[in-house]
Amino acid sequence: MASSSRPARRKRKNQNKHEENEEPNDNAEAPIDSSQNDSKKKKKKTTMTMPPLVVFAHGAGAPSSSDWMIRWKGKLAKGLQAVEVVTFDYPYISGGKRGAPPKAEKLVDFHVDVVKKAVAKYPEHPLILVGKSMGSRVSCMVAVEEGIDASAVVCLGYPLKGMNGAVRDETLLQLTVPTMFVQGSKDGFCPLEKLEPVRKKMKSVNGLHEIEGGDHSFKIAKKHLQSKGFTQEEAEDQAVRAIAMFVSKSIGGR
Repeated sequence: MASSSRPARRKRKNQNKHEENEEPNDNAEAPIDSSQNDSKKKKKKTTMTMPPLVVFAHGAGAPSSSDWMIRWKGKLAKGLQAVEVVTFDYPYISGGKRGAPPKAEKLVDFHVDVVKKAVAKYPEHPLILVGKSMGSRVSCMVAVEEGIDASAVVCLGYPLKGMNGAVRDETLLQLTVPTMFVQGSKDGFCPLEKLEPVRKKMKSVNGLHEIEGGDHSFKIAKKHLQSKGFTQEEAEDQAVRAIAMFVSKSIGGR
């Protein structure tokens, strides 16, 4: 008799728990439309499988037509299998002008417009913001702007130190987008020992690829290349592979 009564008590307990869950609640939110959830999941899945759209911003001293920008545009297009790598010139340097660059904050609105036009052309593709030096700093500012949904930011030679030597980390600490740093070990604008504590304080997932012996533009001295037994191109291609891995993980983790 005792063994037959225990299941009955468990049944009544489960029934009561179910009844409590079924009690009406005047404050309960309206049920979520499952079709909306399905649509969002489908869009997310589609974005993950589409090749990325890359918007690539130049540095302070050279336009998008510079040899460095053209070379890296090709590397990013191939390495990331991008649907397009969009480059552009900020107004102060466009059309052959050689004006002094304004403060990075004043370039954000123009940069945002470029990004939005590119996204409108490729709406289902994950957005990757890439920048060289100053362009990477502006890209980070753009990433936190309302209406910008970037999957990752890639900083090629981030200018962490200002002209007065102060560490400029405010923008980096605001980021929630996965952020990749590619830095030369001899880059005076971003000493790695100063970048490391900033990375630890950042809210966003972040990564670092160090180009050993590289300067602010990743140029490596010939003696260093000879001593290590590799070429400039091999060092840069290794950086591109690291970028591709980071971007792939960032897109897949969304």
